[in-house]
Amino acid sequence: MAIVAAAAGVFVGSNIDDLIVLIVLFLSVSAGTLPARRIVVGQYLGFGILVAASIVIALGLTAVPQRWVGLVGLVPLGIGVWGLIGALRNGPDHSPVVATRVWSIAGICIANGMDNISVYAPLLRTYSPGDDVILVVVLLAGVAAWCALARWLGGRHQIIALLRRIGFWLVPVVFIGIGLVVIADSGLFG
Repeated sequence: MAIVAAAAGVFVGSNIDDLIVLIVLFLSVSAGTLPARRIVVGQYLGFGILVAASIVIALGLTAVPQRWVGLVGLVPLGIGVWGLIGALRNGPDHSPVVATRVWSIAGICIANGMDNISVYAPLLRTYSPGDDVILVVVLLAGVAAWCALARWLGGRHQIIALLRRIGFWLVPVVFIGIGLVVIADSGLFG
């Protein structure tokens, strides 16, 4: 149960930005310009590519002592700090997401989730192969939950307005937290 809770927490923390993108995409469903099925398939395709890349990188990290894997936590920490600086400087970004095909939706998922590799790879390296299977299953279940939640939220304009107001700084803060957790869990400074 601990691995399921950890995986769920990592999914939520590293995919808040993806939820916002999905909400915007599902607004197109409400407008009748994009079928929901295409968004879900594109999301799974893109997320599957990100998880596969994380597995390959995690296998490469097996040559690195566990303690030093914590250095990878500097990546989400740095992304978070850089994003927070940009968010505080520039404020919310209201650029719309435009995608109508499965591959373009997968491309958005990959571009938006590239930073997730820096979180998933060290976790996959840290856990046993059996736990890794559980982690991947929970991450894939998270995609289904995110799609369902985004579809539901996509019909509520007051929630979209709130996410646009706070999402620009909330996502970087979450990545800072994830980076700190990866560093702490690795025992790098202990």
